[in-house]
Amino acid sequence: MSDPSKATPEPEPFRVPDSDLDDLASTLAKTMAEVRQHSVILDRLGSEPVSTPQPTADTSTSDAADVDADADKANAPASVFILALGGEAYAVELAALSDWVNYLFLPVYGRAISTTRPWCDQWHEHPEAVARLHALWLAWQQLTDAEAGLSGPSTWHRDHLDQALVHLRAPDGPFAACTTSPTRPNHRVLATPAPELTGATR
Repeated sequence: MSDPSKATPEPEPFRVPDSDLDDLASTLAKTMAEVRQHSVILDRLGSEPVSTPQPTADTSTSDAADVDADADKANAPASVFILALGGEAYAVELAALSDWVNYLFLPVYGRAISTTRPWCDQWHEHPEAVARLHALWLAWQQLTDAEAGLSGPSTWHRDHLDQALVHLRAPDGPFAACTTSPTRPNHRVLATPAPELTGATR
């Protein structure tokens, strides 16, 4: 029978100082955003159709490879830009973009809402905002990659973020009719000019 006096003592509870909690929360949010992005990429890779060559007795190996390459080109999206996508592909891309906007872009670059800097919680219903944020995210993915070099993030801030913020949150930008004060949330998509019909009777 074991001696209770020689039992292993209970470890002291570990407490994280309050000053470190914000850093941990920020790091966790960034990690979660990266995990979600990787998950979206893996889902895309898993959903892409895999075409296998079906050579016949009359088809040479090089001909089969050419046919396979042509099939891959036909199945590939014409563009990675979100406005070129439709249906499920658009929904998947928008979900990944939303994670980036909510967990990285807004916490770091959101700034206060004001009459000179409007914002809309329903930004995903504003086509121009979706387009600008998606372009910004694509550039972020490219320029924060290790292969972009040490100046990649600086280039992203100067050439992409600064310009996007000027237009996105301008008083006459896509959120012009939306929230200009945090205490008065508002959302309205402004009408765009109707396209001119060529050859129409005037």
